[in-house]
This record gives sequence, structure tokens and C-alpha cells, in this order.
Amino acid sequence: MTDKPVTLAAVIGAHGIGGEVRLKVFADDLSDHTSFNQGALTLKSLRPGSNGAIARFVEVTDRNAAEALRGTALTVPRSSLPPLAEGEYYHVDLLGLPAVSDAGEALGAVIAIDNFGAGDVIEIERPDGKRFMVPMRPEAVPEWDGERMVIARDFIV
Repeated sequence: MTDKPVTLAAVIGAHGIGGEVRLKVFADDLSDHTSFNQGALTLKSLRPGSNGAIARFVEVTDRNAAEALRGTALTVPRSSLPPLAEGEYYHVDLLGLPAVSDAGEALGAVIAIDNFGAGDVIEIERPDGKRFMVPMRPEAVPEWDGERMVIARDFIV
């Protein structure tokens, strides 16, 4: 896998007047990381918030600086993430993968991974712009690797 940046959270606004920010978190645990955006932001503290987390960065000392971060994605290099067990994946590793049928027919590319509560759902865009979704389960996606994702014919729309 490449060492492309992986987004773990996004700043959704300022919190208070002292430079804290509210985060929308996309990872199970941010506390394993102290540096984001190639060292531009150093995590000083992190605590749970009402709909995410509240963070303080060393480089952000007032509300104006915190507000200026609104919309900023907090990224880390892919190599800083823990290794995966068999059958596990990071969303960033699936995005952009070519999708093929189990008969070898090119279907398009993975453009999104969503989770509506019952597990991940992969969205594939065909070359003509039409899209379809498949559940990320072995019966629908019998195999995938860093090169391609195979979709079972019963799940192709």
C-alpha cells in the first residue's frame, strides 16, 4: 500500500475561547496520534465531545486560530496506522480500486464506502457514470487486494 495521507478527523468548529476545536472523528481512537498534517498540528489534549471530540493543538492558541481551522482534515501517513488482521481493511486502501466481476469483466472503480449501520457498503461507478452499491461481505466481494476488487455476479446491477 502507498503512504498516502489518511483522514482520521475533521475540524468542525471552535470550542470556547482558548483555541480548542470540535472534531468529527472517523477513527476508533485518535489518541495514538500526536502529529497531524505532516507535523503542522501537534495534539496537546483530546477529550470526548457531544458529537465527536474536543481537541487542543499546540499551534492553536485562541478562538480566531481555532475558527480558521474549520473544515481542515486531520491526516496521518498510512504507514503510521496499525497493521491489519486478515479480512480487515482501511477505507483509504479501497478507494479508487478497479472493480471487476468474478468473470473478469471491468465494472468501474470504487468511489465511496458508506456504513448505514449494518456494515460497510461499497459504491462503484461505472465508466458511463452510473453507480451501484454492494455490501462488503464475502458473498458479494469474494476477494480484493491493492490492485482490484472482485464483485460476485449476483450483486452486479
